[in-house]
Order: sequence, then structure tokens, then C-alpha cells
Amino acid sequence: MTTFVRLLVISFVFAFAKAGLAQVEPSDQLEVMTFEEYLAYVKTHHPLVKQANLTLSVGEASLLRARGGFDPKVEVDYDRKKFKSTEYFDQLNATFKVPTWYGVEFKANFEENTGAFLNPDLTVPDGGLYSAGVSFSLAQGFLINDRMADLKKARFFLDQTQADRDLLVNNLLFEASAAYFEWLEATNELRIFEQFLENAQIRLDAVTRSVAEGDKAAIDITEARIAVQNRALSLEAAQLKQRKSALQVSNFLWLNTIPMELQPDVIPVRPTLDVLEASLLLIGADAMDELLVNHPKLRSLDAKIDGLTVDRALKRNKLLPKLDLQYNFLTPDGDRLNTLNTANYKAFVNFSFPLFLRKERGDLRLANVKLESTNFERTNAALTIQNKFNAIQTELVSLDKQNVLIDAIVTDYTTLVQAEERKFFIGESSLFLINSREQKLIDARLKANLLQIKRLLASAKLYNALGIADPVTD
Repeated sequence: MTTFVRLLVISFVFAFAKAGLAQVEPSDQLEVMTFEEYLAYVKTHHPLVKQANLTLSVGEASLLRARGGFDPKVEVDYDRKKFKSTEYFDQLNATFKVPTWYGVEFKANFEENTGAFLNPDLTVPDGGLYSAGVSFSLAQGFLINDRMADLKKARFFLDQTQADRDLLVNNLLFEASAAYFEWLEATNELRIFEQFLENAQIRLDAVTRSVAEGDKAAIDITEARIAVQNRALSLEAAQLKQRKSALQVSNFLWLNTIPMELQPDVIPVRPTLDVLEASLLLIGADAMDELLVNHPKLRSLDAKIDGLTVDRALKRNKLLPKLDLQYNFLTPDGDRLNTLNTANYKAFVNFSFPLFLRKERGDLRLANVKLESTNFERTNAALTIQNKFNAIQTELVSLDKQNVLIDAIVTDYTTLVQAEERKFFIGESSLFLINSREQKLIDARLKANLLQIKRLLASAKLYNALGIADPVTD
């Protein structure tokens, strides 16, 4: 074997040792984007994160609107009629109302009415008539009414929107993580084919020199050239896959409201498991009891159930008769409270009750159906989440074992290819055997890359299954 060929054999050994590395290292000419940096961009600038925060704003606005049902209110009615120099009537009615929780409403009123054709029941003293009183319901609307129900449901709806916001953000970060890992897989695959194309080209050059020196048959050049063409074809497909995955990652990259696109010289870096768990807040977040209490999907359903329970209680209350009472103390001296007594008063009673209650019974039946349906949904969701969590835990254990095995397989295949190279250049092997063993090494390298990505993705699936809520700000 000539000195030149010996040097080529040494270069093959070095090239295959480099190809046997489990993780492709970035070159000095490439910029890297770490997983932590990537997630930080998504959390801070992605429009869906901002949209999720708007979901919370809807709940806060609904609560504010429901609280408005208990706001004090001022009402002023003024009615005047004058025709042909005759004042028919001049009526002023000013009221201040203060609603309270249990359907009780306090009211203060001032009434001043004058005119030639005033209704007798509207006659008041010359200085006007003051009144202070209370109105309330004794049956329907006493323990619960529309105003109380709206406020209770708004509070539960706020809890629901918080859980929905957490769920939206969790799903977004999971999808973003999956896109990053797909980009990482495609980039590693690209580097693998670049290395093996380089190896095949070195082999072709060596065989060409050997044929020229009479050490090898000319047909070996064809065999080596086919290997180069196959590696080049695989590399071209890998480049397309890598670019498409980079564009997919670009969907999650925004700066304020401006979408960004990854440049070709930016590559991902495989995060360590410790870094991955820290980025996804997985450390110490795998307790099943905590999962079934704090999962945003279950919290959302619990809040929905609470709201439907309030609605059912309101519908039940509608089955009671309606009995509204109002009592007002009257006095012409508004600045003297001691003149308010039971001698001067105005009272009002209203009673109504539907004979068949078909509307009320129908509403209650619908409320029961909605509540029962949501309870079934909650039970199914809890079981689904629990089984998903257990399946991912099993997957993590299995993938750890598979990664150990595939690393050993890659090491052994690398050794076999290097040995076959040495045998070929001393005339004891053929290019067919080298290419066959090298193809198995390529397959093993690709499988190792895939299993590494599956392990990373399994951690992201665990994050998604746990429904972990990231602290996201506007």
C-alpha cells in the first residue's frame, strides 16, 4: 500500500470518529439560538400570548359589569305640562337607591307636584314630600336573585378565564417547543449527511488515486461515485427538511408585533435535560394529586360547574311565588329625621304565581342537564389527563433506555466501518461491504438523532400534560 493511500486511511479514521459524535456541534461561522432564548421570545412577543391575556381581560370586564348591579343609583323624573297660560301639572320625583346583597333595596325619595289638573293621589305639601324606605322580596328573589347570580357567576367566570388563559399559553409553548425540536432534528440530520458526503468524497478521491496507481479495479470508481451521489441526494433532501422546519419555527418568533424569520446561519442547540426541565418549569411538578387539582383544564371545568350550580339555584328559586314588599316613611321635613314614623307611610305589596310553572320547570330541567353534562365532561377530562400523564412517564423511562442502547449501537457500527475501511485498502474487503456497513451506520446515527429528539419532545409533552402555567406578562 502506497504512502499516499496510508494517509488517506488515517483521514478516514478521523472522519468516522467525527461522524460518530452523538451531538453535532455548531461551527464558528454559525449563530446559535438556545431553547431558553427561543421560549423567552415566544412568551414575550407572540400574539397568541397577548390574545390569551385578553381572555383574562374578558373575565375581569364581566366581573366589573356584574358588580355594577349593586351600584347606588340616582333617578330624577321631571314632567311638566302648560297650555294656554294654564299650568296643568309640574311634577318632580328624585330618588336615591342603594341595592344590597339579599334583594333588599334602600331608597330615599323627594317628590314635589303642583298644577291645576294634578291627580289627587299626587298631591303633596307645598315644600314637597320626603320619604325613606325599603323594598324586598320574601319568596322568589330573597335567597338568590338575578343580580346575586350574575355576580357569583362572574366571579366563577373570572376563574374560568384565568384557567383558559393558562391552557392557551401552555398549548402554545408546547407547540413552539415541538417546532424547535423538529428544527433541531432536521439540523442534526443535515450535519450527519454533510459528514458522510465528505467521507464518501474522500473515499472516491482515494479510490481514483489507487486505480491510477494500479492498486484497485476501475469499477471501484463507479461504486465510490454512486455512494457520493446517494449521499448528495440525501443531503439535498435534508437541506429542504431543515429549511422547512426553520420556517415553521419562524411562525413562533415575533418582536413586538413584527414577525421574524430565521436566517440560514442560525442553528438550534440541543438543551440538556436539566436546562429543558428548568425552562418548562418541570422541576418538582410531577405529583398526581397536584396535577388533578391545579390543571387548568380541570380548573376551567370546575369554575364552569360552579357557575352552572348558581344558575340551577336561581332556576329553582323561580319556582317560588313572587312576593314583593315595599314600605316608605313619609315626612314634609327632610331635615328632621325624627319626623319619620309609622303614622305617615306608603306601603306596596305585589304577589304573582304561575299556575303551571311550565316555563320555570323547563328552565330548571335544562339547567340540570347542563350541569350533569359538564360533570361528565370533568370526570372524563380528569381520567384522560391522568392516563396521559402515566403514559408519558412510561415513555420517558423507555426513551432513556433506548438512547443508551442506540449510543452503544452507533459506537459499534462506527468501529465496524473503520475496520472495513482498513481491510479494503489492504485488499481484504470491497467498496460494497464498506457502503453497506456505512449505510447501517447512517441509519443508526439518524435513529439516535430521532430518539434524542423524542426524549426532548417527551419532556415537552409532560409539560403539556401537567398544564403548567408559565408566568406570562402583557
